[in-house]
Parts: sequence; C-alpha cells; structure tokens
Amino acid sequence: MTGYSGEADTDPLPMAIAARPDGGSWLAWRGADGKVYLGKLGCDDKLVGKPTSFAGIDLQDVQADANGGVLLLTRKGTCGTGPLCGGESSPCNTMHMIRFDNAGKQVWQRQVTNLTGGRQGYDDGARFVWWYQHHGRLATDGKNWAAYFGTAITVKNGNCVDIHQGDRIQVVNAKGNLVSGHKDAAEVGCSHAWTSRIVWDPRTKRFVAVCATDNNCRIARPNPYRTVAAGKCDGTLFGGDLVLAKSKGYWTAWSQGASVRLEHFTTGKSDTTIRTGVSSAHPHLVSYGAGRMLLAWQSGSTMAARVYDSGTGKAVGAQFTIKVKDHSYQAFKAYPDGSAAYPAAGSGNTSIRIARVLPVS
Repeated sequence: MTGYSGEADTDPLPMAIAARPDGGSWLAWRGADGKVYLGKLGCDDKLVGKPTSFAGIDLQDVQADANGGVLLLTRKGTCGTGPLCGGESSPCNTMHMIRFDNAGKQVWQRQVTNLTGGRQGYDDGARFVWWYQHHGRLATDGKNWAAYFGTAITVKNGNCVDIHQGDRIQVVNAKGNLVSGHKDAAEVGCSHAWTSRIVWDPRTKRFVAVCATDNNCRIARPNPYRTVAAGKCDGTLFGGDLVLAKSKGYWTAWSQGASVRLEHFTTGKSDTTIRTGVSSAHPHLVSYGAGRMLLAWQSGSTMAARVYDSGTGKAVGAQFTIKVKDHSYQAFKAYPDGSAAYPAAGSGNTSIRIARVLPVS
C-alpha cells in the first residue's frame, strides 16, 4: 500500500473503511501498482480471507450493505487536444462506482463523471477528475447509491476551453444505472468546492450534502446554494463530516483558523453553533450510538476525541486519546453496535491499524 504519504487536499487518499451490518468491515486501500484493494475484516477488525483488487489510481470511499458494498475510485482518462485557453489542468481522469458482492467480487461498475469515446476531458461540457480538488464520499438509501465529489468543469471559450472546478452529485440504482432526474442529483453543486460530504436521511427520504466553498467563503448546502455557516477565504476553511441529529436536522463539524465548531441545521442556515474549544485544522465527526456523535481531531502524533449529544450539542464526558495517527481527509464510520472505527497507518507502508471506539451505555 502507499501509506499516508502527503495529506494535502489534492493528494490521493490511502484507505477507507465501511461498516458491515454484521459488525465486521470492508477495508479498502490504495496500492502502489495502480490498483485499489478490498479486504473483509471480522468483528475483531482482523483480515479474513484474501483481498480482491480493482483498477484504480485513487480511492475515495467505501460503503457497505448486507449484499456487499460500493467503492468510489478514480481511473485514468484522456484529456484530448483542447486546446486550453491557458494554463495546465491535466490529468483528465474518471470517477467510478464499483459494486461488489460479499465475496468482494465486482457486480457492476458505473462512471459518474461523463467522459466517453466521444467526449474527452478538454471537450466542452466534460466533467472529469483532475489534480485539483476531487475527493468524494458515498451514501445509500438502501437501494440507490449517491456519490458526491469534486470535479473539473470544461467550458468552451471561443476557440479554446477553460477548466473550472466544482462538485457533482450522481445517483446510481441497484442495477448500476444512473438515476435520471433524481431530485438530489446535481450536475454542479458548489463551485469552487472542497470537502464534499453527503448523508442519507430516512426521515425526509433525501440525500443531504454540504461543501466548503469559496463562493462567499462558507459551509453551504449545494444546488441551490444555502449557507450553513459563514466563513472566510483565508486558506483555513475546512468542512469536516456530516451526521444526522437526534430528532431533526443535521450536525456538521468545520474549522476556520484552527478553531473547530459544530453547526446544527435543517434546511440551510445553522440554528445552533457549538464552539468546542478544540484547536485543529481538520475535524472528523461520526454518529456514535443512539443520540450521540463523536468529534475527533489530530493531537500531536495521535488523535483526540470527545462525545457530544446529537440533540443538544452538549459535550458528554471528557476528552480522550485515540492512539493512531490522524489523516486530514479520511473518515470514521459508524457501526450497528454503537461503535465507530477509523483506518490508520500502521508501523510502515505494509500495515494498517483499525482504531475502534467501543460503544458506551
């Protein structure tokens, strides 16, 4: 595997974990050989059987259900001839969902960018994955799968093309086909955008998304824009993760100037701000059992965490240490037993440690 390597917002992601309904996990990691590997973990967080692999130069996310799961990964694409009006934007890669079964074998694949034999990256209207902001996340309603990710946007400008950046939501059904006209899909959501986050809300039967954007420098809901929290364009605006609140609405963690906050919102503007007192540039947030959520962040060479009530936003108990190395852009995942897990770099580039925060009563 590739290890943590760089942690910039344009660097490849090394690994991701998904919670299986039986309490085990799917663990995905990026190899150094142009492949993404997938392994099944038991309830003891140890590898079971032999991993499988898929062509992929970058890993974005993995999610699971009773029949297997879905990987979101990047593959090599083609830019074509353009020409560009100026500058450079290569490469022109593609984003794919890979559906796999409980043996880790591919069931279907679906490109969620739009490059084809007749459309390359430098053709007007192309949506592709480039070196710039491009990471993404997955969510599922139990039947359909939604991918929310950063994308390059090609626009004709006279006799040449300009390359812009935004993000994109695509929904794919159980057969691997794009869901045409889905009410939560977006050709372009936020622009410019980073830290694209998405969750399925069974109460409203909607996919809900937030981004960090330099459009008025804020944490926002996309398509159409609705401000959740106002920020500043000072290079420190970071969107953490998105979880369901206890009864209604959502919580998102974000950071500005290394000051971490929690925001509660329903349709748009935050109605509750929790200033956590945490100093960190890249917070993580995950659901943690019934009515609770876990906030985690880098603390020296390890991670620190604290539990919060997902109804009131009040802290529950004291801060504690998670003895693994943080990665700014990886995610914790929630498990059916009320625990949460995080994939972390091991002692070298050939090992992965799973940090499991056990449930509390």
